[in-house]
Parts: sequence; structure tokens; C-alpha cells
Amino acid sequence: MSPSRTAETRTALHCEPFVHLVDVAHDRALIAWGAFFFEQTPHGRWDIVDDESLPAKVGRRTCIGSSAEPFGSATVQVLGPGDAVVAEASTADRTWVWVEGLEPDIDYRYRVIVDGRDWAADELWDWVPVARGGYDLEPAGRRYDLRFRTWPHPDAPTPPLRFVAMGDYGVGMRSDAESSRRQQRIADVLDRLVSQHDVRFALSLGDNVYQGEQGRVDQEGGGEDDDWYSSFFQPYRLAIARVPIFPAIGNHDSADSEGSDDRAQMEDNFHVRERFHHGLETASVMPGLFYRLRYGADVELVCLDTSLDSEQEEIHRYFQAPKHREWLRGTFGGESRRWVIPFSHHPVYTAGPDHENDEEMLEALQPLFDIAGVRLVLAGHEHNFQVSHVHGRTYVVSGASGQLDERVPGGFAAAHTTAWSGQAHLLLIDIAGSEARLTPVAGLLPDGRLHPMTALTPRNELVEPPFVVALGG
Repeated sequence: MSPSRTAETRTALHCEPFVHLVDVAHDRALIAWGAFFFEQTPHGRWDIVDDESLPAKVGRRTCIGSSAEPFGSATVQVLGPGDAVVAEASTADRTWVWVEGLEPDIDYRYRVIVDGRDWAADELWDWVPVARGGYDLEPAGRRYDLRFRTWPHPDAPTPPLRFVAMGDYGVGMRSDAESSRRQQRIADVLDRLVSQHDVRFALSLGDNVYQGEQGRVDQEGGGEDDDWYSSFFQPYRLAIARVPIFPAIGNHDSADSEGSDDRAQMEDNFHVRERFHHGLETASVMPGLFYRLRYGADVELVCLDTSLDSEQEEIHRYFQAPKHREWLRGTFGGESRRWVIPFSHHPVYTAGPDHENDEEMLEALQPLFDIAGVRLVLAGHEHNFQVSHVHGRTYVVSGASGQLDERVPGGFAAAHTTAWSGQAHLLLIDIAGSEARLTPVAGLLPDGRLHPMTALTPRNELVEPPFVVALGG
């Protein structure tokens, strides 16, 4: 059962429960739950209850995230063969738990029980197109399929790995706009990849929430839970119940490009402290979002915070701060891995049309990439797709999972660009042994198959995916 979901109450409120598989390791999983609340307008449509109105209308302060107050006494059960409970964890004072004692590289099912009832077990109400025009909250004929697969042991050889990267997606999908439909199309691709193509996790390349979604995201643009419903929890709700998303911070997630700094809300909704700061062996000190992920013995992903450092006047960017430089030197100069893949919001190389090569990143980070033998670097920020090859290293810009700029870039030569495209997409990445295959996916074909995106060279020649990165090649 779910919490009360009826609209037929005095206050005409609807409570929509959510489940979030926040993180997975080889021996444990971080599972969270929450709910968003809606009220019916005089026109019969539903509108989300703003965070500021929650205390008066619902009796709560928050909806979801690491600091959310509980919905009741909760137990998360992880199920093995025959639905036997193999591990569980309980809490009465928060809305998340780490479930420990799991085995590496195993498929599990799970359930969340709150006050004795299965959380979010009923038909889901989603924000969908409606016959009377626009979008509204309605029963959508979908249910959660709560399952996940643990990661391989960190000392075991890495099996073939498939994951995705999404950049600049957070335009939100509550308004009746092409940007909303674009984000939903890419979200549908992610759902298909997770449910049918064994994607193990997703990387966010930043700009998780934008300011001012045609008046439907307030001026804080990411500083409240209700903003995150539109840009993250609703469009990706099925996917994030089965695979974790690992965030990078973008200029629209901080005060770099907006009037408010949404780091605190981002850290809360992505459970940054619980995931990456249980020990400083995997993350640099805060503020600044720097952490590394080890998938088996052969793959390590490194998140870089490329935003402006608002804490110290003498430091321009977070990666230039001494505390983070020390961590970066240890990360890229430490134990050797076959694949070390940095990811960030801002790109080192970009042909534009809005930005140029980042000289500060080139000076501070490229020598570290050389030390670690980095062959693949991922970023967003520019709202298109670009591939650059520089000194045997492939730099990819994938910043059009919600935002889009179709203009032709003008800096191909300076950025060493070999291919580009002005289409919305997410990036599918397959790593097997010494080869990585990169496939931008623009949507789904009518029969449900993936629709890969082609690109163009600077000479306007067609390039078909995948783009191949080979170690030693």
C-alpha cells in the first residue's frame, strides 16, 4: 500500500510516493523514499505544493532527500531467490538506509515498508500530456519494478560495463514546451536502457535544475524539493529506482549563473554526504564536489568540480584550491587503473558556439590526466555533442539531454574537433577490456528500439556511431 493518494478530501490533496536507489556498491545499497504533494486548482488541474506551503497544507517541511523527516517507521528488505529476505535495515527517524551484507555482482529485488505497508506499491500518478491540452497529474498505468544489481568486487577484473552520461538535462517537464518534451524523450531512452539494456548507472554532467522553467520553477531554480520534482524525480522516476545517478555540479546548480546557490539542495537530494563522505578515501573535503568511483579493478570514474570557488577570494575555481589539488594529485597519481575517466560540467576542449577551450582546466588538470594515462574525458555545458582528439586522448561534450543549441560551432580547429551534432541525446558508453564504445542516442524508434544519433565532421561529412576509444590506440 501507499500513503493516502485520494483527491477526494477536504483539502483536495494528492500524495505521490517515490523510491530512489541512491547508490550501489559491491556489498551494499543506499535506498531512499519520499513523496510529493499536489493540490487541485479551481480549474480541476493539479499543482505541486510548494515547499513553503508544506507546513500549513501537509504538516511537513520536506518531501525527499537525506534531511527529510520520516513518513513513519520504515524497513527496507532486499530479496534474493524465491523472494527470501537476504538483508534488511530499519529506521524511524529518516527516509533512507544503507542495506549491507550483499554479495558482489548479484541481481536483487527490494521493497520499502513504512508503518507495515509497502511504499509506492500502487499505480503511479505521473505528470503526463492530457486530452484537454498541456500536462497534468494522472494515473499513468505504470508501477515500480524495484530491483538492482550490485557492483563487482573492487579487486575483481571488471566485467563488460554499460553506463550512460547525461548533461544539462534539468529544464523540467511541467510546462507545455518543447524543452519539456525533449527532456521526457531522453528520459524515455534512459528508462529503456535501464530496463532492457543492462545499464548499471548514470553520470550527471551538471546543470541538474535550471532557473525559470517558463514560470514553473521559481527564482531559486533548484533550491527547493518542488523544483526537483519537475527536473529529476518525475522524468527519471523508474530509472532512479533501479540504478544510481552520480552527479557533477554545473554553473546552474550553483551561484555561477543564477542568483542563488543550490549546492545544499543538490547535496541533500543526491545524498552527497552519505555517499561520498563516509570516509575521505573516496572524496575530497567539502565544499566542492570531488569524488571517485571504482567499478571492479579496472575502471575508476573521477568527478571534478569545475565551478567557481565562492569560499576563497584568491581561488577562482574549486579545482585550483590547495585542499582539492592535493586530493587530485593523489587520485590521478595513485594506484594504476586500466580506465580512469574524469567527468565534469565544464569541458576542457569545446568548439562552441557559446564557449571556448578552458585554459584554467588545461593548466591544472591536463598534466594529471597525463600521469594517470587518461584516454577518455566527459563533460557537458555546451548544449550539443562534440568529440575532440588531443594527444591520444578523447574529449567528449554531451550537454544536450534537455537544453539544446542547434547552431554550428565556430571553433573546430582550436578544439581539435572531429565530430559534432546539434541534437538532443544521452551518451551510452560500453567498456569491455581495452575498448570503449560511445553511442549518442537521440530517442526511440516506433518499435521501441534505440535510435542512435549520427554526427558530422567539421567538413560536413556524416559520422555514424559508435565512436571507439582504445587503450594504447
